[in-house]
Amino acid sequence: MVGVCLLSALLLACRSTSPEPEQQPIRIGYFPTVLHAAALVAIEQGMFTASLPPTATLELRTFNAGPAAIEALFAGELDLAYVGPSPALNGFQRSKGRALRVIAGAASGGAQFIVRPEADVRTPADLLERRLATPQLGNTQDVALRHYLRQHGLNPNPFTGNVSIFPAQSGELFWMFRRGEVDGAWVPEPLASRLVIEAGGVVFVDERDLWHGGRFATALLIARADLLRQRPDFVRAVLRAHLDAVTFIQRYPQQAKALVNQGIQRAAGKPLRAEVLDRAFSMFEPTYDPLADTIAAQAERAAELGLLRLSPEELSGLYDVHLLNALLVERGYPPVSIAP
Repeated sequence: MVGVCLLSALLLACRSTSPEPEQQPIRIGYFPTVLHAAALVAIEQGMFTASLPPTATLELRTFNAGPAAIEALFAGELDLAYVGPSPALNGFQRSKGRALRVIAGAASGGAQFIVRPEADVRTPADLLERRLATPQLGNTQDVALRHYLRQHGLNPNPFTGNVSIFPAQSGELFWMFRRGEVDGAWVPEPLASRLVIEAGGVVFVDERDLWHGGRFATALLIARADLLRQRPDFVRAVLRAHLDAVTFIQRYPQQAKALVNQGIQRAAGKPLRAEVLDRAFSMFEPTYDPLADTIAAQAERAAELGLLRLSPEELSGLYDVHLLNALLVERGYPPVSIAP
């Protein structure tokens, strides 16, 4: 009897002193904006936390610009991030293809060229000598505007050009537009809807009209390449939550809008007006498909503008969707295709 008690005591002691599994943070970056609706819904619904294994802890970080998120990823301060195609392409090029991979799409559409009615811009030729704005030099919408101008015989070169383009953050750009300091702006949602509803702008170009089928990548989910190699289970867990969020938005758009606005208020301190939110949601499509063919076209345009240097062969290494496709097959969905 004494021996049995002693054995039980020893087993209890061993069990109580065994070390707990070490917790590892998973750090996800996102923008508090409509085009990152999948991130906001996953956060507000607790999908990331529910999907991650017990050995992982979730850390969230907000950004206002893609390059800042890429710098944080380079510095090892971020593991995954929702960013636009241009920051992903630039980060991939800067790291010589080593730092990051696109693991899923997040949004298609949701970008427009808005002009002031007083500017009387009716045709592309009317843009001659105009002052225009984009969110950032070389960002996804900046490339789109410069490509559009060149297609119509206009020159946005700051030294020899006949159209001026000013980079400005969302708040500054809104007031520049409203005060008449710029005649138009190529911007993503929800700023495009704010310029229409709150600043009296009109749509000159809906970028969906310029793409086959009206679909083009505007937000992506990227991951550190070494995280994919070392902890594919963590990446798979994030992707599972991402897919759940995209599906939720597609099935329950009204509930998703409320969650997105709740997330925007929580991160930015102020929600969007209902009419702005409604319009912004009608302008984009949540998707897990990276729409790689449209990213290739954006990369080609950036290269023509001297903003990027990636060959098609180099660009093929940008993607790693094997975990995404495995999850899609599990759910009975067709896998996404990455064009060669």
